[in-house]
Amino acid sequence: MRKLRIGIDVGGTFTDVVAVDAATRELVVAIKVPTTHAEPNGVAAGIVAGIGRLLADPRIDTAHVAFIAHSTTQATNALLEGDVARVGVLGLLDGLGWLSRQQMRFGAFPLAAGSLFAPDFAFAGANDDAAMRASIDRLIEGGAQAIAASESFGVDHPAAEIRAVDYARARGVEATSGHDVSTAYGLRARTRTAALNAAILPKMVRTARVTAKAVEAAAIAAPLMVMRSDGGVMDVGEIERRPILTLLSGPAAGIAGVLLYERLSDGVFVEVGGTSSDCSAIRGGRPQMLPATIGGHRTMLRTLDVRTLGIGGGSMIRIDGNGVVDVGPRSAHIAGCSYASFVTRQALDGARIECVAPASHDRADYAVLIAPDGTNVALTATCAANMLGAIPPGTFARGNVEAARYGFELLARHLGIDAIALARTVLTLAVGKL
Repeated sequence: MRKLRIGIDVGGTFTDVVAVDAATRELVVAIKVPTTHAEPNGVAAGIVAGIGRLLADPRIDTAHVAFIAHSTTQATNALLEGDVARVGVLGLLDGLGWLSRQQMRFGAFPLAAGSLFAPDFAFAGANDDAAMRASIDRLIEGGAQAIAASESFGVDHPAAEIRAVDYARARGVEATSGHDVSTAYGLRARTRTAALNAAILPKMVRTARVTAKAVEAAAIAAPLMVMRSDGGVMDVGEIERRPILTLLSGPAAGIAGVLLYERLSDGVFVEVGGTSSDCSAIRGGRPQMLPATIGGHRTMLRTLDVRTLGIGGGSMIRIDGNGVVDVGPRSAHIAGCSYASFVTRQALDGARIECVAPASHDRADYAVLIAPDGTNVALTATCAANMLGAIPPGTFARGNVEAARYGFELLARHLGIDAIALARTVLTLAVGKL
């Protein structure tokens, strides 16, 4: 019996689960399910559903699974859309406390439109455990959902950071530290990276644990591995410490696929998903590397040079009184909306236009169609492409052209403009970002 390798990719809109022949690299089974942001277990529910459907296929024998790994845009999309936990940063001070405090207290910066990353800060002596615990208590009582501990020379002497992380976890919150995310000097960038790591810890840890349990319950002996931003893999234990290393794991997997299957030696690779799009360059058969930048600030992460933007097929239209002002970054699936191009034409009879804020920190300028049954239906870049006939019949993104056209006619009437011009504007804005 042939050995199988299972790959799972969690995108902002869809989760793909595939099995390939380990020897020939032949695709054996491919499953696509919606990514489950709104489920109690988050995107892990979609992963579990996808694995279940894959294993139900008679061509799959769990005893012959030699490798299982997943890549994800969960961290990327969380940061692009500002969907992160509230963070408390604990600065651990040594003899140069005044300088360390200045380096660690970074200013707020934007993650997405209308969303600032603004952690709370507290400071304590590195060797004063009582003060350290009291500072963590204050941060948690102030609303922090995750803690990031940082010390000037924590990369050389991490004991104080470790004690702080242990105490925070004992208090029931996720925690990380500067030396967890980087062994390089540079206190400001290391602290910022640790804080961003903490911001995505709760969701990422929950996903990793639920997925690992599902793999174990399926009697798959191979341990679950997760793709890193630099193209390598790590186990679930590492995810619980450093989920930020998966920041660009979805795009990294895409680049690996191009190198493996297309045998591309020089070129530009663009991958458009439902929520975000990635662009990378391959030179001499090698992907390019660089430190990751988030919100315009350098981090300590070594990643494949992938430029990610919050624009994709599911990106929603934003309007004001004069017309379309933007497309994205919020996507229809993450906002809990149906696509106009994937509902029936009749479902939109009697629909009205409203501007909504899909998330609490969003501006209320995202246009949706409210159907008579209360369903929120979004007009997206995919809907615009369907209306304009840009998607060939039989392809995955091809939808209900009539419904898409009717949806754009409703919005165009609301704005007092032409429907075709409206759809073209949407695609022009989306493509312009790319």
